Amino acid sequence: MTAMWRVRVVCCTLSMLSLSCGGDIKAKTCSDVRQAYTAKGFSLVNVPHQEMSGEHLRVCPQGYTCCTSDMEEKLGQQSKLEFENLVEDTSQTLRTTLVSRHQQFDEFFLELLDNSEKSLNNMFTRTYGKLYMQNSELFQDLFTELKRYYTGGNVNLEEMLNDFWSRLLERMFQLLNSQYHFTDDYLECVSKYTDQLKPFGDVPRKLKAQVTRAFIAARTFVQGLMVGREVANRVAKVNVAPACIRALTKMLYCPYCRGLPGLKPCHNYCHNVMRGCLANQADLDPEWNLFIDAMLLVADRLEGPFNIEAIMEPIDVKISEAIMTMQENSMTVSAKVFQGCGQPKPSGMGSSRSARGISDVFNARFRPYSPEERPTTAAGTSLDRLRTVWRTMQHSVLDIKKKLKQSKKFWSNLPDEICIKDKLTESDEEQCWNSHAKARYFPEVVKDGLTNQLNNPEVAVDITRPDTLIRQQIMTLRVMTNKLRNAYNGNDIFFQDSSDEGSGSSSGCTEGCTTEFVFVGPEAPVVGADRSDERASAAAGSAPHPSRPSLPLLLTLSLTALSWSRR
Repeated sequence: MTAMWRVRVVCCTLSMLSLSCGGDIKAKTCSDVRQAYTAKGFSLVNVPHQEMSGEHLRVCPQGYTCCTSDMEEKLGQQSKLEFENLVEDTSQTLRTTLVSRHQQFDEFFLELLDNSEKSLNNMFTRTYGKLYMQNSELFQDLFTELKRYYTGGNVNLEEMLNDFWSRLLERMFQLLNSQYHFTDDYLECVSKYTDQLKPFGDVPRKLKAQVTRAFIAARTFVQGLMVGREVANRVAKVNVAPACIRALTKMLYCPYCRGLPGLKPCHNYCHNVMRGCLANQADLDPEWNLFIDAMLLVADRLEGPFNIEAIMEPIDVKISEAIMTMQENSMTVSAKVFQGCGQPKPSGMGSSRSARGISDVFNARFRPYSPEERPTTAAGTSLDRLRTVWRTMQHSVLDIKKKLKQSKKFWSNLPDEICIKDKLTESDEEQCWNSHAKARYFPEVVKDGLTNQLNNPEVAVDITRPDTLIRQQIMTLRVMTNKLRNAYNGNDIFFQDSSDEGSGSSSGCTEGCTTEFVFVGPEAPVVGADRSDERASAAAGSAPHPSRPSLPLLLTLSLTALSWSRR
């Protein structure tokens, strides 16, 4: 009886094993894998219908498999391609934002300059007609130079403005002392001590600081947007190492070989793979964050003290104030010049008419506007356009600041963005691919950065060989950050004047570096640049070289001087 019972148990057990084996045989079909494989665009030629021994596999687990060697190789290439696309797609928003905001800011600023030129042209054409039109190319050249500076040309704004005030002093000095004849050397002596004489009061120093700082900030800011765009574009094109391709294949497509094509990788598993593959990109992050901080600082300057509108709108009043100061101090200034440079020779022409004319010009043309006297014709309309463009530009700066803040820690967060749950990875930590089977992933997630990949369980990273391209981009960001910090302080890094060590070109000489006024005779040689050709040009009737587009009253003075020199 006992023996009979044992026979029945054995038969029952064999029967159950038979049923179980039948189920396994059914589960080992590769139909789902074939369907998923062909959906990727691959041919089904030589793709097995049933699982087979996986001893030939070099990346995926070597148990029973649905993959041939050829399939594993093709899936490895597919893994590389999909990873490259993942990085590009994930960084697409950042890159397009930098491109569009760079273009937007650049267009607004150039439009601001164009409208400023139109405003000046309209006002001077209406006011001076033919006299201005005969000299309009001088002003066109001025705007060309300003645009050349903004677009990266080798133009020193500080020297431009210093030269402007020197030339203005020379021209006004001749107008106010038209009874005398002045040689080139004599005028050189006058301009040499502009800082010492301070004929225009404190306006030149303040205006020079404001104009140069505003333009330096704007130019450096747009350069920063361009550099950020180029760095992001280069870094987004990843160099995929062979060890990374193996890890990606194992994570994304080894489930295919195990007959589980729909199984997504575990979240932490994905993190380790991505942190290994993007270790060099993460090392860009510290310098990228410093770059973004510097960009935000310069953006704050553009909104505040380096606001171009705040400089452009009251520029006429400031120049008018400077000219009135020169007129009020003309006798004192002339006396000091005569004492220092010698007594000039009389011109032999009557001075009463000139004196009356100059007085009328100053009283009629150069007194400051009151609010109700602001122009409302074509010039006023152009000014309104300038304000509209600047308001739009301010909104653009605010938008750029918002986007820049969002881009901080972008490169170290890139694995997080790629390994989004329910998109690339499985949210259920028990029902995900852990590199070998459908089960929980136990290893800890390593920290980001190249040096932290020494113990990465998924990607064999050589921490002694950093990516050359990434290191180049780190240096590019470092240089740009230095430029931005200089621009924040009002300094142009391209113009570190050797005579003013480290002062840059923001505010020019301070009180401590003003040339001491040394009294010399008119026959003494004058040290300075040879401008005899320019003097000849000025004598022939050309206007002084201007240096700022929004100086309508300054240019008015130049034209008036031209008019009187021709009389």
